[in-house]
Amino acid sequence: MEPTPRAVTGIVTVGLLESASDLPAEPLVSALARDRPGIELRLMTAYSGHLQRWLDDGDLDLSLLYDLASTPSLNAHPLVREHLWAVAPPDAGLRPDRPVPFARVAAHPLVMPTAGHALRSLIDAAAARAEVKLDVAVQTNSMRVQKRLVPAGHGWTILPGVGIAEDVAGGTLSAAPLSEPDVWRSIVLGMPRTGRTPPAVEVVARELTRQVRTAVHEGSWPAAQLHA
Repeated sequence: MEPTPRAVTGIVTVGLLESASDLPAEPLVSALARDRPGIELRLMTAYSGHLQRWLDDGDLDLSLLYDLASTPSLNAHPLVREHLWAVAPPDAGLRPDRPVPFARVAAHPLVMPTAGHALRSLIDAAAARAEVKLDVAVQTNSMRVQKRLVPAGHGWTILPGVGIAEDVAGGTLSAAPLSEPDVWRSIVLGMPRTGRTPPAVEVVARELTRQVRTAVHEGSWPAAQLHA
C-alpha cells in the first residue's frame, strides 16, 4: 500500500548554490510545509565545489551544482542552462537587451572569483576563446563581496543573472549578457548513486526540480533555459 503524501517523514539536507539560493529556497520551504509536514528540511548554501564535496562526504542528501557531469559517486540530472552576465557600476549603462562583447569587459579591471572556483574556470576559458588577457584587480570567494566591490569602483565582474537580478532592479548595478563568446553554466541536481533513495529525499528532489522549472517559466530566473 502506497503511503499517503502526509505520511512521508524524515530529515532532508539540501545544498543550494550561493548564487541562486534566494530563488528556490522560500517556495521550496513553503511547498513542503504545506504538502509534506512530516519532512524536516535543512538548507545549506555554498559554492558548487564545496557542495559537491559535502555531497560526496554524505553531509547532503541532494544539491544543486553546476557544470558537473555524472560521476561514479553522483548522478547529475540537468535542469537549467543560464547565461553569464557582465556586471558594472550603474553609470556604465549596461542593459539586459544589449549583450556586451567579452573583449569590452576584459578592458576593465575585474573583481573575480578565486582561482580554482568553477565560475572562474568558465571565465578563464571564455577569455582564452576571446584571445584576451584579464586584468584581475581583486579575487574573492564571496559573491556578496564581488557585488559590493563593483559599485565601489574596484572593477567590473562576471556573474550569473540570477545572482544580480535584484541589484540591477534596485539600481545598484548595471548588467548585460556576455557575448563573443556567449558564456553559459549548466545547473544540475546532484544525488548520490549509492543505496536506495529514501522517500523523503525523492519528494524533496521532485519539489526542488519543480520550483526551478517554475522560476524559469515565470521569468524570475534571468537568461535561463530549461534542459529538455
